[in-house]
Amino acid sequence: MMSDPTIYGPMAGILAMAFATYFTRVIGFWLMGHVPVTMRVRRMLETLPGAIVVATVVPLAAKAGAAGLVAVGVTIAAMAMRRNEFLAVALGLTAISLARAYGL
Repeated sequence: MMSDPTIYGPMAGILAMAFATYFTRVIGFWLMGHVPVTMRVRRMLETLPGAIVVATVVPLAAKAGAAGLVAVGVTIAAMAMRRNEFLAVALGLTAISLARAYGL
């Protein structure tokens, strides 16, 4: 039925999330246009991507337990030795798969 309000719920949710995402991006650019880029701000902006990666990986590794910690260690070692993101991710996934397969 076209008068059923539950039909429009998912679409309204998707549109609301799209608007919120767009709004946060636009307001971020607008705000940074009004911030003087000092050396301190520049250092903070350069550090931010690493902080986001750590904030994403640490809870996942903690939830995965010992196998997750082994995988993170293998990934960090691979990045330190080879500087190849694809190889590091592949080795990390292999490490966690093997660790889980052998009961770690």
